[in-house]
Amino acid sequence: MTEPRQPEDTQKGMSRRNFMKNTGLLAGGLVGGSLFGGLLTNQLQKPGAPTNTGKEDNHLLEARTFFSNAEDFLILSAATERLFPKDDLGPGAIELGVPYFIDRQLAGEWGMNAKEYMKGPFLQTGATDPYENQVDSTQDQGPNAETQVPTPAFRYQTPMTRGDIFMEGVHALEQTAQEKFETNFRNLEPEQQDEILQMFDEGKGKVNGVASTTFFNLLLQTTIEGAYADPVYGGNRDMEGWRMKEFPGPRMSYTADIEKEDFIVMKPESLRNYQGH
Repeated sequence: MTEPRQPEDTQKGMSRRNFMKNTGLLAGGLVGGSLFGGLLTNQLQKPGAPTNTGKEDNHLLEARTFFSNAEDFLILSAATERLFPKDDLGPGAIELGVPYFIDRQLAGEWGMNAKEYMKGPFLQTGATDPYENQVDSTQDQGPNAETQVPTPAFRYQTPMTRGDIFMEGVHALEQTAQEKFETNFRNLEPEQQDEILQMFDEGKGKVNGVASTTFFNLLLQTTIEGAYADPVYGGNRDMEGWRMKEFPGPRMSYTADIEKEDFIVMKPESLRNYQGH
């Protein structure tokens, strides 16, 4: 269980020795997939300069690296907010920095499918979109789709990268909003945005190259990850997602507290608290 929201402690700046230690972890492959770029967020400062582990530090991560078009990013932000809206329990996706988390993951090797086998053949289910001329594509398969197929497929089943899927999906949300309501997706009423998102969840939307369900599943997955992942990766701003769950964050050890009989309220800590020590 965590304490109520309180300002976080400051920590020392990174020394040359600690910089080498942290980059050594990356080179050793201890951090992989979409999380690789996260540990590069250490700020190199002059010796003795404090590093704020709270709100100011997290805002330094808010720079788009994948979505070059601001409008696309705003559409993504509006969609994530409907999937994880602000309520009496705590902040929503935008306030938690979820859109920036997704943006950073798509800009890295996870978004480029750097670790997936991306050659055909792919299961063909009748897709007739621009991607069909590249290789056999699939309309109902993807990394998170629940579609049943005659033969089990244990690998990624589309020639599109996750970055491609997100770009096509975001554009499809906007096009659907224009067709149904004659306005931008981000300007719709919440109920109208929900209606479009439900269409995509049910596979009734139109996304080039994949089923709308595939895009929706990826969007939902990354929205939840961005709300609850360690703040070092760009989301869960100020650990507010953890505070809603009363999760104290990662701990190196509980040996100092395990014998205590009283209930212990722990202040949440991020991986960032262990960097620079």
